[in-house]
Amino acid sequence: MKKVLLIEDEKNLAMFIELELQHEAFSVTVAYDGQRGVELALEQEWDLILLDLMLPDLNGLDVCRRVRAVKKTPIIMLTARDSVVDRVSGLDSGADDYISKPFAIEELLARMRSLLRRVDMADEPENQQVISCGDLVIDLAARTVMRGDETIELTKREFDLLVVFAQNRNIVMTRDMLIERVWGFDSEAETNVVDVYVRYLRNKLDSDSKERFIETVRGIGYVMR
Repeated sequence: MKKVLLIEDEKNLAMFIELELQHEAFSVTVAYDGQRGVELALEQEWDLILLDLMLPDLNGLDVCRRVRAVKKTPIIMLTARDSVVDRVSGLDSGADDYISKPFAIEELLARMRSLLRRVDMADEPENQQVISCGDLVIDLAARTVMRGDETIELTKREFDLLVVFAQNRNIVMTRDMLIERVWGFDSEAETNVVDVYVRYLRNKLDSDSKERFIETVRGIGYVMR
């Protein structure tokens, strides 16, 4: 479970964000002022910090600078101020992303997931370019898939979908999650396109085997075991 520190002085907004993030399986701690926020940020380890710009005691820019001087924790800045100067100031102080209020919770969640993915990818060893799932071998650099001695020909979209499954083994992926990761969170693709591509993958991966790599989780989505 990813740990998120939310530093936000608007209590109603903070409560709303906290509930939404908990619903998405994040562990959330809230600080309502900059001083307490920077203390928590430095005392504990966090996967991501959501930081309001306008805070009592210590503003968001100062909090961001103090955290960034010590840690590389990903930071998304939240603010009602949307001028170019404000955005530049936030990013220059060390924030990784910037979202303006009011925002849709879906956009915030998408930005969080995108940033966390980039961090996870950056933490992977550079030579970890091959994923093995039983007798299935996926070479990320060469973009090839082998099952035993047989090469499995996949389209770009099929390959990208397979990689998402392989990198999230034993994690149930909803159709919306797969749309976001393979087609992009701003894609207009319908969720039923996922079913079509999963069928394509199964036909190519499981043609000579009774065992399925990708299982259907009824009413939710799919999982690769």
